[in-house]
Amino acid sequence: MLSDQANKIIEDNEVLLPNEVIAEIVYVLEKVYKVKSDEICDTLLDLIKFTNIIVDDIEVIEEAFLLFSRRRLDFVDTLLYAYRKVKGYEIYTSDKKLKNLLT
Repeated sequence: MLSDQANKIIEDNEVLLPNEVIAEIVYVLEKVYKVKSDEICDTLLDLIKFTNIIVDDIEVIEEAFLLFSRRRLDFVDTLLYAYRKVKGYEIYTSDKKLKNLLT
């Protein structure tokens, strides 16, 4: 089973989870498996705290998950918001929900 294989990889290796992979995991859990956003956030926040899990920028991911658990936004939009809030990056978008959040 695929989840058994993933567990073995995580248990036995140092694992890099780029933001793109985290976004894909969130998408699959939310859209395919219909997992609620707060449950996704709690589970993935626990996962990225494992000492053998490496993420690109933990502060950005944590901020994105915080917003994702509270608002009806796509995870990628919450990630963009987090880049703005944590890193001060300027974000340009035509997405109305995200644009309102950024201003």
